[in-house]
Amino acid sequence: MKRHAIPGSGGDGATVVISSKVREGGEEDYRRWQRRMTEAMHGFAGFEGADIYPPIPGEQGSWVVVCRFSSAGRLTGWLDSELRARLLEEVRPLLEEPSALELLAGRGPAGDAVTAVISHQVRPGREREFLRWQEAMRKAQERFPGFLGVETFEPVPGVQEHWVVLLRYDTREHLDGWMDSAARGRLLRDGQGCVLDFDVRTVRSAFAGWFGSDGGAGQAPPEWKQAMAVLLALYPTVMILDLTVGRVLRAARWPMYLVLFAGNVASVALLTWALMPLVNRALAWWLRPGAPARAGAAGALVVVAGYAACVAVFGLMAR
Repeated sequence: MKRHAIPGSGGDGATVVISSKVREGGEEDYRRWQRRMTEAMHGFAGFEGADIYPPIPGEQGSWVVVCRFSSAGRLTGWLDSELRARLLEEVRPLLEEPSALELLAGRGPAGDAVTAVISHQVRPGREREFLRWQEAMRKAQERFPGFLGVETFEPVPGVQEHWVVLLRYDTREHLDGWMDSAARGRLLRDGQGCVLDFDVRTVRSAFAGWFGSDGGAGQAPPEWKQAMAVLLALYPTVMILDLTVGRVLRAARWPMYLVLFAGNVASVALLTWALMPLVNRALAWWLRPGAPARAGAAGALVVVAGYAACVAVFGLMAR
């Protein structure tokens, strides 16, 4: 694997962001291999967690893994270990090219935010100009909706010369608003004198904000479990709102498009702040990444039984 940026020293934590392009048809094998890799990291001192983000069609073409360690030294110990080297040999046939690594000082991307990881190849001798350019970038970014923060990480001479910028927004739409803006386009043209090349990757999960990372494994639940859990909370929410609020609004002769809008607002609010936290707690034994296959099957049956119960109850109510 090629390292594109370098961690700082000290004990405030260190993060590695790994991007991997998996060959078509190798996704399930890669997913199983990544589980083994995460299990292996648990045996190393200083490991704090790993978040895994599968590709999102049209948005994120690579698998992105964010691993956190308590210090740069312990992260380096893992990266240079024989166990990791053996695992990398196993995954090599599944990848289109060697994975890209961004090694950072600090705790790395926040869980609920959308993060752009940007690697810059700075022209030699233009570092101060690059920093002034980045400050101009920051001032422009702050004026766009959803901006949460930006961090710039310096390289370590003699190991890798790329600079890394972590740019965070609260939603993908707000991040895209900045990335596609005319203001950014002008600044990119201004930076051509100090930057030879740059690379951008984004990090986020499909249901960001509704599912947190597991404290032990450091991963969000598999996406198929997330989808099943969301449906378990969404269906009764929509039905109850339709039978109560929706019925009242239709009786008041509200147009259907406003009735649907009001119902969607209420359902999203209930899911985010009331129902999904309850579902997460009730199904924690099943949603936990790395749960045994038997528990996975049992949990899926419980959720399907919940679907059936909801359909039966609301079928009776609708008669």
